Amino acid sequence: MTSNTTNHEDPGPILACTVCRDVQNFELLIVDMEEALGEQWGDLSFSDALQFFDQPDAKSLEFIAMAIDDYDEDNLAQLMDVISAAKSRGIRSILIAEDVTPASLHKLLRHGADEFVPYPLPSGELKEVIERLRAPEPEPQAPAAPAPVPQEAPAVVLNDGGYSREGVVIAVHGLAGGTGATTLAVNLAWELANADKNDPPSVCLLDFDMQFGSVSTYLDLQRREAVFELLSDTEGMDADSFGQALVKYEDHLHVLTAPSDIIPLDLISSEDVERILDTARRHFDYVIIDMPSTLVQWTESVLNAAHVYFATLEIDMRSAQNAMRLKRALQAEELPYEKLRYVLNRAPKFTDLAGKSRVKRLAESLDISIDVLLPDGGRQVMQGGDHGQPLAESAPKNPLRKEIAKLANDLHSLDQTDPKAA
Repeated sequence: MTSNTTNHEDPGPILACTVCRDVQNFELLIVDMEEALGEQWGDLSFSDALQFFDQPDAKSLEFIAMAIDDYDEDNLAQLMDVISAAKSRGIRSILIAEDVTPASLHKLLRHGADEFVPYPLPSGELKEVIERLRAPEPEPQAPAAPAPVPQEAPAVVLNDGGYSREGVVIAVHGLAGGTGATTLAVNLAWELANADKNDPPSVCLLDFDMQFGSVSTYLDLQRREAVFELLSDTEGMDADSFGQALVKYEDHLHVLTAPSDIIPLDLISSEDVERILDTARRHFDYVIIDMPSTLVQWTESVLNAAHVYFATLEIDMRSAQNAMRLKRALQAEELPYEKLRYVLNRAPKFTDLAGKSRVKRLAESLDISIDVLLPDGGRQVMQGGDHGQPLAESAPKNPLRKEIAKLANDLHSLDQTDPKAA
């Protein structure tokens, strides 16, 4: 062992050692060791370290600072032997590494190294690590009481009497990511549920995006395990099992959330969807469906059952191309594409004449009619979703909220005149 001691007086016991191929390659480590330990440290090579651990001077060692670089990665076995030997004698190990791959660091840390500090060393980092190593072990704490298991909201009780509401089905389908389909579905459902203060309609919101549905997030609702059970066996579904899968939001809105775990979109068939829609229509005035952006086998069932099928898009090329592809696909299968009502999200403001001209050209190029123009709601839309509240609760004066409320009132007024004309 070579020591940095230059004083003829006894410097005291050796408290630590650097272990490396050549300590002169790590000049900053030398400075930090001298600042932290004065002269009570030494330097060892990898082979000398294993021999020194058995010497009487090693009994006072608190830790070793193993300094390595990329040249040492071919010698990991010897490094692990040094760490194991130190650990067996109660000596802690600090890795000081420069240009070493994460895989090698992971292997050394898994083998028993206590701390890791990158080289060049951050100012004061080595001193902080030494203080952590010297800190006494915390006293064992009494086991904490188990956290209370969150209780599910009470199941919704549905009356399965002979009266059938024949509710209006409204689907919302995003033609591209981020076009506001879920925002529209959630807020439209809430506005419909509050469309008539004296005789509020009953509304059921179905999240049919089985994989990444976020209706539960937008309303801060707990997902029920009963949803998966319901989807797995719709043949045995009745009012009780359907009610078990629903959760309430503010006692006004009933929601069938997406399942807790990601499931295949083809887990349910067209017949399953038809049964769910028939049950929902029988018990609610309005059934709002948040659809996945992907077309699946049972999309046809929803399209056939829907009185209105909203397709959300924006003024961009991806939305235009997807709108054209969807229209061609529905026409090729001779499906009722005329049910589609195109909704332009983040529409230009009233004074934006150039923007309005772009909207007109978009509709003409696609040979479609854009029936609903929704303004940009700004950051309040994202904040409302993060807080689990509809815009009517989080930002009632938001322009997007006002436009969705107007749409809901128009739909409800039309439904009061002719339920089938919505």
